[in-house]
Amino acid sequence: MAVNMKGKDLVSIHDLSREEVEQILDTTHVLKMKQKLAEIYHPLKGKTLGMIFQKSSTRTRVSFEVGMFQLGGHALFLSANDLQLNRGETIADTARNLSRYLEGIMIRTFSHQDVVELAEYSSVPVINGLTDLLHPCQVLSDLFSIREKKQNLDGLKLVYIGDGNNMAHSLMFGGAKMGMHVVICSPSGFEPDPEITRLSRLDAANSGATITIQDDPRKAVNTADIIYTDVWASMGQEEEHEERLKSFSEYQVNRPLIENAKDDVLVMHCLPAHRGEEITDEVIDGPHSIVFDQAENRLHVQKAIMALVM
Repeated sequence: MAVNMKGKDLVSIHDLSREEVEQILDTTHVLKMKQKLAEIYHPLKGKTLGMIFQKSSTRTRVSFEVGMFQLGGHALFLSANDLQLNRGETIADTARNLSRYLEGIMIRTFSHQDVVELAEYSSVPVINGLTDLLHPCQVLSDLFSIREKKQNLDGLKLVYIGDGNNMAHSLMFGGAKMGMHVVICSPSGFEPDPEITRLSRLDAANSGATITIQDDPRKAVNTADIIYTDVWASMGQEEEHEERLKSFSEYQVNRPLIENAKDDVLVMHCLPAHRGEEITDEVIDGPHSIVFDQAENRLHVQKAIMALVM
């Protein structure tokens, strides 16, 4: 391995060096090839990953659980109701206890600070499976998916259309780290967190990337290599759904919009998709879409992360 990542937490892509991101992507390629060739590879034999879910999931749970199985280990599902967190036990005490039983912890939750604190007090690696602030595993999978299709990341223009949410934040970090030009196009009042923007621009200064915030989708996608979108109301924002439909009505990824981008533009979505809202059936099922390649690559990237850090 070019970089030794054993014992390292994955809380944010901002915390990783470019070399560590490249190590994850290169390891993903190897593990994906092994899986396609049906090669048995069990670097995590005898190891157990604890998976804490305070937010429900389809792709995160299945991909981590299957990934641990394919690496020879065991994944233990822990819902919020299975733990004492709901009954007042602190994150720190939970981390100290789980560290005595497990070789790694993945957590998918609301509060980003919970993940930061879990990593601080855990003596085994902690992997951020999603918070309201960041979604690093998804974006590492996205970077791998783009590299598979485009062979390179440096200099590509990725335009994210929609809410300045955890996906926008991690795309900014991931793109900045890898030399991509990231444009976040959101309606007024829904821009990304200013501190995330500031930090991502610090990373961009080192890689030659640019981070741009704007509000005109058609201008934003001009010369885009990748157009990315996400649901307009994330988990926990359901009560805002109707109001958000009005705010985001001009931000749908549809055929007229992608015609403003490059002819070979890739269309991406982290799923689940609300078809007919942020993206049309015609686009998500169309020739530019790599949405389901992205979904598959969650498995391969997370296997790489686990194999490297556990």
